[in-house]
Amino acid sequence: MQYRQLGSSDLKVSVIGLGGNTFGPPRLSADESLRCIHRAGELGINFIDTAIKYGEGQSEAHIGRALEGNRHKWVVATKFNLAQLRADESVRARILRHCEISLQRLRSDYIDLYQIHLNAPGVDDEETLAVLAELVLAGKVRWIGECNYAAWRHAGAMHTARRHGWPVMVSCQNHYNLLRRHVEHETLPFCREQGVAFLPYFPLAGGFLTDKYVQGQPAPVGTRGAAGSPIVTNSRTARNEAIQSQLKEWAHVQGHSLGELAIAWLLSHPEIPSVIAGVSALEQVEQNVRAAEWVLTEAQRAEVDAIATWDGSGQLAEMLVP
Repeated sequence: MQYRQLGSSDLKVSVIGLGGNTFGPPRLSADESLRCIHRAGELGINFIDTAIKYGEGQSEAHIGRALEGNRHKWVVATKFNLAQLRADESVRARILRHCEISLQRLRSDYIDLYQIHLNAPGVDDEETLAVLAELVLAGKVRWIGECNYAAWRHAGAMHTARRHGWPVMVSCQNHYNLLRRHVEHETLPFCREQGVAFLPYFPLAGGFLTDKYVQGQPAPVGTRGAAGSPIVTNSRTARNEAIQSQLKEWAHVQGHSLGELAIAWLLSHPEIPSVIAGVSALEQVEQNVRAAEWVLTEAQRAEVDAIATWDGSGQLAEMLVP
């Protein structure tokens, strides 16, 4: 397993991360979650990403149970949100409450990377960053990051933090894969220029960027697509199905699966320290780790980019947040 520095932080994360969105209802039980986490640790994965709302709140609890006794070996990222703030609830109160809940569930006295998941209308960066600075000063949070910010907003947050002498956001988590490349316009160049870690979510487009799916055929039984997953449904446009088929054929010629290509392609971007993928079985953990062994050459990267080329047009699916 390779490890990379997460942006300007001192965190060293495995190039394959473990997504916590499958741990807990309606996906994996506590025992199934623990087995996946323990297997990931055996294979060298040390980075796990979750959120207070994942698995109806049970994702963090399952992770805390799995890491007990070995917490120091892991880099744990979680997220708070400002969605549906009540009239009598301040931003500060929400963030502090969410942090305490996450710490309790994770059975930890600190969070390595604390990210804002969903913002609220009318809440400016200064209000949020002031509370996060408190948490860092108290030692409850080591580093902070964001999800779904535009480049201009992250830049503004960095300016605000530096003006006050507060910690800056060291990471950006956003939707990015071979079929959805919108962040290449501004966000990726910004991250590269400013030394911000970019963490892609939906790296496999909910499983559509794997060998399971065949162009023009129904989603296989048991997959997220068969269950009506929005990420898969929105990804299966006529254009994307044609590209997916070509990418799969190209990957097979190289002796790899499409899923391995999707992960290796993301890891060929220097802005990306780790590809976080949710899993539902031990085999998927192992498949993701194998993908990290494939380092694309410049020529291979150019061929893949030519197949999955995107000119900024095409369907703009509704933003999906994991």
